Amino acid sequence: MSRIRSNNTILETAFLKKASRVFYSDGYRYRKNCRTLPGKPDIAFHKQRVAVFIDGDFWHGYNFSKLSKKLPSTFWKNKIAGNIARDGKVNRELKKRGWRVVRFWEHEIEKNPAKAIKKIALVLKKRSADVKTI
Repeated sequence: MSRIRSNNTILETAFLKKASRVFYSDGYRYRKNCRTLPGKPDIAFHKQRVAVFIDGDFWHGYNFSKLSKKLPSTFWKNKIAGNIARDGKVNRELKKRGWRVVRFWEHEIEKNPAKAIKKIALVLKKRSADVKTI
């Protein structure tokens, strides 16, 4: 497990290469792996208060009900169940602070990164409009 990376993963780096062009051309600035926020979001847009997480399918329990039957030990079941619970806690804490949380599964980013970029861009535009009207 010591070789498992929590930030700057291959997927995250490749996604941000494509996404940063779109975000910067639209005037949005972000921080990677922001340590000042709960859960250390993979991408944090502070001005719009949008936190983006890219969750690994295995580590964050995609189809956990099916996966848990195949896991060899209770250690892994407890580990992944704890990760799922922590994700929920992080979501609640960020929402309480006024942030909008956007989460993507690893396979969603791999399959169609443009769709994820478009979704983030829509959320950013909506949040920017909300900030301007206040």
